[in-house]
Amino acid sequence: MKKIKTYNAISNQGLDKFSRDKYEVCSEFGEPDAILLRSHKLHDESIASSVKAIARCGAGVNNIPIKSCTENGIVVFNTPGANANAVKELVLTGLLLSARDVVGGFVTPTPSRI
Repeated sequence: MKKIKTYNAISNQGLDKFSRDKYEVCSEFGEPDAILLRSHKLHDESIASSVKAIARCGAGVNNIPIKSCTENGIVVFNTPGANANAVKELVLTGLLLSARDVVGGFVTPTPSRI
């Protein structure tokens, strides 16, 4: 069973992608096989020799010591654009809301508005 150590609050929706019969996900492992993090800075921490991969749940890898990971054979990757659909949905919603008084159309009329 592979051990994945997490830093920060990672969504359970994402963590549920790891089948529990093959992976154990926890924030307390001393010798993990992989690390998942968001904004946590690993520069001042020692990374266990058992780590084979570090995944940044987001764009960029500036919070991960790339040079020392490369020297130790640790694969580092990120997930840019993972929230792209959510961003597109918010932009389109904002455009539609600004084009029409959608919110005002749902307000119950008061006697002064009749």
